[in-house]
Amino acid sequence: MGDIRELAGLIERFAKTDGAHATAIPNLFLHRLSQPLAGIHTVYEPAFCIIAQGSKQVLVGPQLYRYDTSKYLIVSVDVPIVSHIMDASPAAPFLGLRLDLDPAAIGALMMESDLARAAAARPGPSLGVSDLPGELIDAAVRLLRLLASPQDISILAPLAIREILYRLLRGEQTARLSEIAFAESKLQQVNRAIGWIKRNYREPFRMDELTGAAGMSASALHQHFKTVTGMSPLQYQKQLRLHEARNLLLSQSVDAATAGHAVGYDSPSQFSREYRRMFGAPPVRDAERLRGALNGVSA
Repeated sequence: MGDIRELAGLIERFAKTDGAHATAIPNLFLHRLSQPLAGIHTVYEPAFCIIAQGSKQVLVGPQLYRYDTSKYLIVSVDVPIVSHIMDASPAAPFLGLRLDLDPAAIGALMMESDLARAAAARPGPSLGVSDLPGELIDAAVRLLRLLASPQDISILAPLAIREILYRLLRGEQTARLSEIAFAESKLQQVNRAIGWIKRNYREPFRMDELTGAAGMSASALHQHFKTVTGMSPLQYQKQLRLHEARNLLLSQSVDAATAGHAVGYDSPSQFSREYRRMFGAPPVRDAERLRGALNGVSA
């Protein structure tokens, strides 16, 4: 049965510094942090996540999820989240992996196997936490071992990923995974609405265009959107705007008014007020604090 300690050792071997690390295996990322960290704002994409050492809390709208080495996390759509690394130290850093999920690969595997599509009348929350079985740890360990033999990745990594998807489909998250895979599902209608917002987040909110993209009525979209993401479509757009403004402040060193205007705010005071409400500090001060933290990590 799978050994979570071996998985932790492999992550530590291939992620020697703090941060998120892309790997030679497509869609596989390793995460390491040497100290607890609160209030990490980011946007999750559909993914499978394991913690090999430490623990984490994830907040999506009003819903709080906690998971550790005994659980795994599935994310079904792109969704803004706030995460907190709970247990981490230089001697025992937080160690985790993330495998981004390919809807086509999930759908093909379901069609090939005897796994019937889970019929769900309405989608559930975008995140789900389940007990982590030894078989999934085994598959994850075999996948990470391949990082030591790059010549084998192209042939053997797809097999290990296929086993991970199969184990997930056999577990508690079958309905959520099937919703990811099939385009006509309610989740995918919400996902199309999310895609429209991501493409048009700088523009004034247009509910008629959003419902047209999703293929749902306004009332149905609002209901399902809030179930999946924990927020309304308008709140989702606002969070995307503020995340992008924060990226601009960090990467391009623009002033607050420029960043706010670039993401669709006409009023600098409204932008600063909403930015402070979300990130806990005015735009410029927040960017300075983050640069200091990043410099501290890289030092």
